[in-house]
Amino acid sequence: MSDMFEPVLRPYDERRRAELVAAYMAVEHAAEPVSEVRFAALREPALRRTVEQMLALSGRTLIRSEQTRWVSGYRDDVAAELAADPECVPPVRERAVLTLVLIHSVAIPRAAGLLEDDSWLSPHPTPLDELRRRTQLPVGELESALRRLRLAGLVSQVKAGADDAGGFVPGPQFHRLTGAARRRLQEELILAAGPDSPLAAAIRARRRGREREQGEHT
Repeated sequence: MSDMFEPVLRPYDERRRAELVAAYMAVEHAAEPVSEVRFAALREPALRRTVEQMLALSGRTLIRSEQTRWVSGYRDDVAAELAADPECVPPVRERAVLTLVLIHSVAIPRAAGLLEDDSWLSPHPTPLDELRRRTQLPVGELESALRRLRLAGLVSQVKAGADDAGGFVPGPQFHRLTGAARRRLQEELILAAGPDSPLAAAIRARRRGREREQGEHT
């Protein structure tokens, strides 16, 4: 690690180097966004830019959460390349189960005004029984898909109350979406949940317009 970061860290003394490495390790490996109060290299803008430079060496970027909390994630251009690689894309069954969790724990509550537009975290878990009703997967395959999604940090299993069996909500990896990635995912969820809605039609029209503009510039 020290050799990789040496060109970026060279201007700093040992104390600053330690602060920068500590902040880098925290945003890369913490399950939840970390508070800048705990890390000088996240509080100070100049040092924060250096942390961003360190992350950029591996295609990552710094993502702000709740104004004073930070986490890392893939840059949009790197994420697009990874998404185009079949080896990096989860199997269809897991994607289908994840989509159901997003629809029932995020899209529906958001449509009811219970969630902020930009939030992918939800206190409204999707019950396992609901997932069983909404998918044609055998129970064993559904539970296997949920287990793999939990291990990947894409869903979390929670309880809604002391007497409630709870269910599944988006996992901590959703903290690591950039603003552009969150908007794209929101559009995909609208297209999946309401393909015939006026909003879905507007999204498709906007995308066609962008494609025409890109075609004119190539």
